[in-house]
Amino acid sequence: MSYEEKGTWSFLVVAIVTYGVYLWLVLGQLAAGTPVEQADYAIPMLWTIGGAIVLGIVARIAIEIVTPSESRRADVRDKQIDRAGEQVGNSLVVIAAIGALVLAMLQVHWFWIANAIYLGFVLSAVLASLAKLGMYRRGLPEW
Repeated sequence: MSYEEKGTWSFLVVAIVTYGVYLWLVLGQLAAGTPVEQADYAIPMLWTIGGAIVLGIVARIAIEIVTPSESRRADVRDKQIDRAGEQVGNSLVVIAAIGALVLAMLQVHWFWIANAIYLGFVLSAVLASLAKLGMYRRGLPEW
């Protein structure tokens, strides 16, 4: 498994785990009866985003310690897979932005707008990672 593929696996796991922690924190408040307007979501969101960055770095280092790669340089195939996977994932960022724009136009509470954007980023990361892993296993699509 290449260095880039290992990084994609760690990115996928970190994105899912940290968003799960965020949901646990925020949904716990809502389940306890806190109204959406009073829910403390900004601090947990910032902490889980920052935690994802730190955890991603630590995970990548730990993976390399446990299973070192022959090379840390991306080859042409790695770069093509990364580009194609990011194109797939970016579609969800656009969809989330449109959704957030519609929510803002409808004057929906900013809790929902922020969470729509955050969900879009997470789904984008997950979809891009899954697309890249699929391309590592099955090859690049011939577009």
